[in-house]
Amino acid sequence: MYRFILTGLMLFTLSYGETNMLKVGDLAPEFSLPDQNGNIHKLSDFRGEKYVVLIFYPGDMTPVCTQQLCEIRDDYSVFSENDAVVFGINPASDKSHKKFAEKNNLPFPLLVDNKLQTASKYAAKGAFMNQRTVYVIDKNGKIIFVKRGKPAVSEILSSIKNTK
Repeated sequence: MYRFILTGLMLFTLSYGETNMLKVGDLAPEFSLPDQNGNIHKLSDFRGEKYVVLIFYPGDMTPVCTQQLCEIRDDYSVFSENDAVVFGINPASDKSHKKFAEKNNLPFPLLVDNKLQTASKYAAKGAFMNQRTVYVIDKNGKIIFVKRGKPAVSEILSSIKNTK
């Protein structure tokens, strides 16, 4: 949730949705979203099989988002070795995601959340785009890690390794 305050000629955006964030131990909300190639991915498809890493990010081709997803790409084999799948999520089109994934050699799907419904379920919806938020969900569908911003890849991987 956001509140807009107009002061003089400046517009300030204040976030006050932090208390609505899902917490470690919560059951992760179900989602069903297409990726950049039109394949549908559902959280329930991984129940009992894989850890799921959800990276809600604001935009394709932006500097911080590119850095964040490329850091995950660089350690992607470690995620795979630890039975984890990774998904980037934002409201951009499949074409935008495809271009972004190809340009940066991203080995994981980028999911299209065009109405921000999944971002809303995960309290990662901003006023016009996603708030940068990372969730890790265990094989039973429970959240084991949540952090706003851009956590270190090692921190994300530790959450998986510490629950095995």
